[in-house]
Amino acid sequence: MSLVNKVALITGASSGIGRGTAIEFAKRGSRLALVGRNQEKLRETRADCLSCGVKEEEVLLIQADLSSETETKRALEETINKFKRLDILVNSAGIIGSGTTESTPLELYDTIMNINLRSVFHLIQLSIPHLKESKGNIVNVSSVAGLRAFPGVMAYCLSKAGLDQLTRAAALELAPFQVRVNAVNPGVIVTELHKNSGMSQDNYANFLEHCKTTHALGRPGTVDEVTKSIAFLASDDSSFTTGVTLAIDGGRGQMCPR
Repeated sequence: MSLVNKVALITGASSGIGRGTAIEFAKRGSRLALVGRNQEKLRETRADCLSCGVKEEEVLLIQADLSSETETKRALEETINKFKRLDILVNSAGIIGSGTTESTPLELYDTIMNINLRSVFHLIQLSIPHLKESKGNIVNVSSVAGLRAFPGVMAYCLSKAGLDQLTRAAALELAPFQVRVNAVNPGVIVTELHKNSGMSQDNYANFLEHCKTTHALGRPGTVDEVTKSIAFLASDDSSFTTGVTLAIDGGRGQMCPR
């Protein structure tokens, strides 16, 4: 799954799956444009990438809030100005928030939808001319919550279901240009996502313990189990694959209460 010299723009690269994807791509020889909101954590990601053998001039850090249209445009412009091309777009930036259909405040709904779906749509839209030129591809980081509904995280489920449909629609529209669009749909992966949403350390530990019963394989997943699949979808090894929403969920999407 060679990604040597491919220019990859990766959002959410300061933590979690985005950071893991940056490191995985660095191991495979990519040139990287890493987007995140936390500059210090972005520098930590860069240090990890450099330790994998990429050169310092091959890693661009872009501190940006993708909920802002101006910041999103700047992220792409800085990537193109630096590397003169774009081969791979990985949309990994995302947030989660609790709330039912009855209780979710519109402000929270808008925040989740803006980051998880609207900003992805906008960045894809801006990237298309460059991906057409390179015959590149897009990998969206969705969720099992896009494939199955879960109570208590309504806006998150809706945003990820929308992301899956965006993946499929864009795949059909861009196929004539040999631009592929796919998504990965992880189950619970051990990252900072839930704690960043306000979950306490104790509650998170209990949540992970509970995951042993909600995932058929009896455990939550790890970041590298997702990033290897992202690398596959971004590589020529998946050259005949587009419009796919690939569940990497330990069987959670097949689980039903008894």
